[in-house]
Amino acid sequence: MHYIGVNDRTTERFESLWPLPVGVSYNSYLVEGPDKVAIIDGVEVGHAMQQIDAIKMILDGREPDYLIINHMEPDHSGAIRLLRQEFPRLTIVGNAQALSMVEGFYGVADNVMTVKEDDVLSLGADTTLSFVMTPMVHWPETMMTYLREEETVFAGDAFGCFGALNGAVVDSDMDVERYFPEMIRYYSNIVGKYGVFVQRAIKKLGSLKFGTVCPTHGPVWREHLDRVAGIYDSLSRYEPLDRGVTVVYGSMYGNTLRMAEAVADRLAAEGVRDIVFRNAAKDDLSYILADLFTHAGVVFAAPTYSDTIFPPVAAVIEAMALRGLNNRLTAVVGEYTWAPQAARKMTACLEERGVTLVSEAVSAKQSPTADVLGQCEAIAAALAEKLKKD
Repeated sequence: MHYIGVNDRTTERFESLWPLPVGVSYNSYLVEGPDKVAIIDGVEVGHAMQQIDAIKMILDGREPDYLIINHMEPDHSGAIRLLRQEFPRLTIVGNAQALSMVEGFYGVADNVMTVKEDDVLSLGADTTLSFVMTPMVHWPETMMTYLREEETVFAGDAFGCFGALNGAVVDSDMDVERYFPEMIRYYSNIVGKYGVFVQRAIKKLGSLKFGTVCPTHGPVWREHLDRVAGIYDSLSRYEPLDRGVTVVYGSMYGNTLRMAEAVADRLAAEGVRDIVFRNAAKDDLSYILADLFTHAGVVFAAPTYSDTIFPPVAAVIEAMALRGLNNRLTAVVGEYTWAPQAARKMTACLEERGVTLVSEAVSAKQSPTADVLGQCEAIAAALAEKLKKD
């Protein structure tokens, strides 16, 4: 097995949405058997020649026989056309949906091999690949490839994370701690909607014996595999990773923020230690979503704006709902000048999506009074009590 992936340290936003302050890797692997050679997943097209050079250096005149496509998103399949041009005899291997996408994206329909669940592809003695279908993790064609003799799973986007690789590829050869926040952010941003399908994939993997997972982003997991699997298992069950609270607020002139601060002060007094403030108008949605997946509690605080919810906070509520994250312990505070809509509409919006509030929302007209701030403290106490019990 050889690593033939690349690092992207220049793209600023993954999928044109999610920030990449420490880059991202596009992982690809070469499995060299005694008779045949397989490339497992490609890379983004702008890095294709780097991947091709790595293949040539390793094989030293020998040509690869197969390109196995676990996932067709262009950050992994973009190099297909260039790989086929460089290695004309290359057979493209994928399930029926993947091969349909190969033709749709790249116009390639010849010399392809369709595989399905548990099909086996031999690369020669003691080098056997089989295929595990994992649809909607996180596209409909996604699958994983299992190298039986090495007890290795090539997992596609599952178990991946943001962050370029800095020299080492395998987790045991690096300090991995910085990758775990990026794993939570990657999952919550991209995979979060598909928890039920991730759970199905985890159950399928339970029937395989493996000690190495090779994802398409981030480190190869061996030493920390149990921890990685635990994070993905919890996140895909929509279970919080800790008992903290994310305060998502919008405030034009500081009055709503005063209410949010009163909630946080009481939460701290009640013993809640992990409290994170997120300004929905300034902080990137990517990081807000990661906090919402991490924490058991959330407070939404917003003023009325044009007779509705302050738009940046409304966008966070919508993004949370899109990912099916409806089981967080949730509190709402709102502020208005003449139209008391923010708290009312946040409550309705959340309840329509299956979110149950820990207490009735608090609403302030113009500047919050001492009585209103006391109500904010009471709602915080109710939230803290729920956090202790649940």
